[in-house]
Amino acid sequence: PTAPEDLETHDCITFEGLASAASWSFIRGKAEIPVRVRSRLQVNTAEAAIDAAIAGVGLTRVLSYQIEAALRSGTLRILLQEFEPKSWPVSLVHAGHGLLPVKLRAFLDFAAPRLKERLAQ
Repeated sequence: PTAPEDLETHDCITFEGLASAASWSFIRGKAEIPVRVRSRLQVNTAEAAIDAAIAGVGLTRVLSYQIEAALRSGTLRILLQEFEPKSWPVSLVHAGHGLLPVKLRAFLDFAAPRLKERLAQ
């Protein structure tokens, strides 16, 4: 496909994780483009969707970190990249009761800069 609307004629692999399986949203300029997709296969996890795409079942839509290994190996490639919506924000949260446990502080100190660097790419 060269445009989001082209997906209507392609077999897709869908899963209900962070968004609806029946429609995928894209951006053209400042306008959001909802596209109904034809689900050849509906799965429960991103991992299953990625495995099915690798097997040639159809096209899928997952988050960038979920497909990073398949992209690096050349097993899969990104389509319609110029129509991708904005990145979603990532937050690290905790209950906030009392003092921050040392293990949690160590994890936050480790994860926060790495997430910032990775998400800036």
